[in-house]
Amino acid sequence: MSSGALHAELCFVYLINLINFQRTEFFIFATVVTPCSLTLNVLRQPQYTRAAKEKISGMNRRKFMKASMALSAVSGMTGLSSLFAQSAWADDGIADGTAVRFDFDVLKKKAAALAKQPWGGAPGPLPATLANLTPQAYNEIQYDANHSLWNNIADRELDVQFFHVGMGFKRRIRMFSVDAASREAREIHFRPELFNYHNANVDTQQLVGKTDLGFAGFRAFKKPELARRDIVSFLGASYFRAVDETYQYGLSARGVAVNTFSNGQEEFPDFTAFWFETPKAEDTTFVVYALLDGASVTGAYKFTIHCEEKRVVMEVENHLFARNEIRQLGIAPMTSMFSCGTNERRMCNTYHPQIHDSDRLAMWSGSGEWIARPLNNPQRLQFNAYQDENPRGFGLLQLNHDFKDYQDVIGWYDKRPSLWVEPIGKWGKGAINLMEIPTTGETLDNIVCFWQPAEPVKAGSEFNFQYKLYWSQLPPVRSGLARVDATRTGIGGFPEGWAPGEHFPDQWCRRFAIDFIGGDLQAAAPKGIEPVITVSSGTFKQVEILYVEPLKGYRILFDWYPNSDSTKPVDMRLFLRTKDETLSETWLYQYFPPPPDQRKYTDDRQMTPG
Repeated sequence: MSSGALHAELCFVYLINLINFQRTEFFIFATVVTPCSLTLNVLRQPQYTRAAKEKISGMNRRKFMKASMALSAVSGMTGLSSLFAQSAWADDGIADGTAVRFDFDVLKKKAAALAKQPWGGAPGPLPATLANLTPQAYNEIQYDANHSLWNNIADRELDVQFFHVGMGFKRRIRMFSVDAASREAREIHFRPELFNYHNANVDTQQLVGKTDLGFAGFRAFKKPELARRDIVSFLGASYFRAVDETYQYGLSARGVAVNTFSNGQEEFPDFTAFWFETPKAEDTTFVVYALLDGASVTGAYKFTIHCEEKRVVMEVENHLFARNEIRQLGIAPMTSMFSCGTNERRMCNTYHPQIHDSDRLAMWSGSGEWIARPLNNPQRLQFNAYQDENPRGFGLLQLNHDFKDYQDVIGWYDKRPSLWVEPIGKWGKGAINLMEIPTTGETLDNIVCFWQPAEPVKAGSEFNFQYKLYWSQLPPVRSGLARVDATRTGIGGFPEGWAPGEHFPDQWCRRFAIDFIGGDLQAAAPKGIEPVITVSSGTFKQVEILYVEPLKGYRILFDWYPNSDSTKPVDMRLFLRTKDETLSETWLYQYFPPPPDQRKYTDDRQMTPG
């Protein structure tokens, strides 16, 4: 992975949903150093800290670099004049463009044609009054709910508002309203009347007549929280998020990933235009189409978004067209944060027991195997590819929803949703890719996951994928097998229940404790529960299986001993079985042995006063 691509991963900070919320006391000073470099200084106010981060987190850390700093942004305007016609204001609603016939086929043809044209490159400059906005000032700009997209629909269940361009949000995104019956689309052009600028000190005279300014993104609302708490947000590059019944945002999804972990520079294509089908008043589902444009790929997307009572479900259909050869194409990508958890305590130097948006990668393979892979915050960049064919599902999950395990009254990590991908149709051969980036805290999205097709992506290639995204506390499908509840690690080499007192063990090793709950473990116990353990290097000893009454489950213990000085990651695998059947999902883990000179226990007690 190039240093530039890695830096791109690390440059993203929470700066997206700035206008979603009212708090402004979180200050982020961002300075562009080079086209691919960003320095950030964050002043944390004690009463706000993570709350403010959450308020400004729509596209999260990774999106900030692309959308806010416009490092490799895409214009998305080339060759689309036929769809972007302009006329007088409409009599109803806020759409003021000329009526143009639109459907998904039209969009697919436009995306295909766009791929044959040169990439438009970075967006043009914004008016000075917008380009020079501070984060605090940008936060003052609020969309006027009286001009919401569907404000003219009485007793509506859903509504949409738009984000203002400005500061680092330079991508000018076109918005269209589509009549579902006639299939006629009318553009919604920017005008200052759509926003309340409050104390932003924006010179609106610089914005008069700037109908080509567009918008930065959109957010959706559902009754009874119309205009109050959004449930879906699209903002920055191709990033988007949704909530469950807690109204708490967590991890993010993207339209596509390009060269995330490769020898080339990672690219961040942009959604450059959206088309919204007008729903009926009673509808809790809406359809939005999106045009994707980037240096190496274009795309046409259809999102059918179901705003259910306890979750948001998105049906996604995309058609991708490669401008150039792509070394690594990521489908259904998602981005999350893992700082520390039960298995990884290295960076938990706070009073919070755990800090993460997601705690594991879960996979349901094409062969039917259920896999749980706990996330890490490694000391060095790690990339893993899990080969599969026709996967049944995968996702980054947050399964621990107990407040006591986070003690967080600002970020509310216990309320964050999981994201599950359900492929539709046969995806063929490929791999679920996982990248883990070292981070010192919770301000960087350091986890990336996506499906990479095995088929090479050459210039002129076309791909299409369909899938569902489930934003909910728990994934929509679960096996009947026992599942991994938690992974714990610590000092080994002693009998369980007798932690060393007067002296440490003579030989260094690392203990692993994996808790399994659910399934038919208790019924299978009389037959004998066997843990099946494999490690890629070293050896394991002192294997124990304990029934843990408070968990109503079983804890598997083993100690890992190195057999070399290597610090290469050790791949571990564990599942439970009886003699004739599998009892649990498969636990996969990657352990990073310390250097040989650190493989010792240090007794730092001082037994004499003074």
